[in-house]
Amino acid sequence: MGITAKELAKELHLSEAAISMALNDKPGVSTQTRQRVKEAAEKYGYDFTRITGRHSPTGSIYFAIYRRHGAVVADTPFFSELSEGIRQACRDKGYKLNIIYLYGDESIEKQIEDIQYSDCIGLILLGTEMRREDFRHFSALNLPLVLLDVYFDDIRRDCVLINNVQGAFLATDYLISRQKKQPGYLHSAYSISNFEERADGFYKAVRSHGMSPSKSIVHELTPSVEGAFADMTAILEQQEELAPCYFADNDLIAVGAIKAFKKAGYRVPEDIAIIGFDNMPISSYIEPSLSTINVPKHYMGETAANRLISLLHARQFVPVKIEIHTNLVKRRSV
Repeated sequence: MGITAKELAKELHLSEAAISMALNDKPGVSTQTRQRVKEAAEKYGYDFTRITGRHSPTGSIYFAIYRRHGAVVADTPFFSELSEGIRQACRDKGYKLNIIYLYGDESIEKQIEDIQYSDCIGLILLGTEMRREDFRHFSALNLPLVLLDVYFDDIRRDCVLINNVQGAFLATDYLISRQKKQPGYLHSAYSISNFEERADGFYKAVRSHGMSPSKSIVHELTPSVEGAFADMTAILEQQEELAPCYFADNDLIAVGAIKAFKKAGYRVPEDIAIIGFDNMPISSYIEPSLSTINVPKHYMGETAANRLISLLHARQFVPVKIEIHTNLVKRRSV
């Protein structure tokens, strides 16, 4: 005969309430405790059919958008597609979804406490703007959690993100192969881990073509169409040296730069070629249409939600990093 929940509590020196919360996938215990309880229950032959509603726990999955400096604009098509992927997976598996915003200010501890004592059974945390030190506020959150669009190698949590280095290398390699010239870099003025990884991919491609990274002209632009347009307009007015072609950290930067170049009389791609990153809808209808790197945004959201749902039922926890590849979209700007 298998062990009972009461006997399991004695064996692990935990309360019966903690055992119940762990076995029923309810908030109130840490991920480590939940894993320990489930592993022990399996080892001692606990009858998991005793658990009511095991495959459809009550409560909601939360998708939290973390904002530090506003580079993440949640009403853009990028995050709309990401959110729709999460929503689709939750709908398919019968889970309710609640989308919230978290702000990296002095109230963050209270915001996290509100999540802990809400009906949240698991959290997908969009960490695009997050730095490693920002995550310390979430480290004690006793809920299954999946980090989306960011990875920290010293944090034992599941992560779903794209391969930024691969994507930027692909874009820059194509740019150099087409133009046969030293590429410049339209780098985000906001420090985000995704953009730093894209910088690694850019310089890796430059070196692979036997070029010196130090010879690439770099302009720092605001990662929005309006901001990049204003910044590039100022650079042109100051008559700073320009590159014959550019890789941009995202499509918004690329589009803003194209608008500024065209206003100043430059032809794209005849005078200056540009390639972006993200494959936002705007990239297909700007003139000329923008070559870019496609990010499977809907799939990313689905993957993060499905991984979280699997954690709700997992008997043991082994953190995974799911890295999704990108692909090149060839258009007319290169």
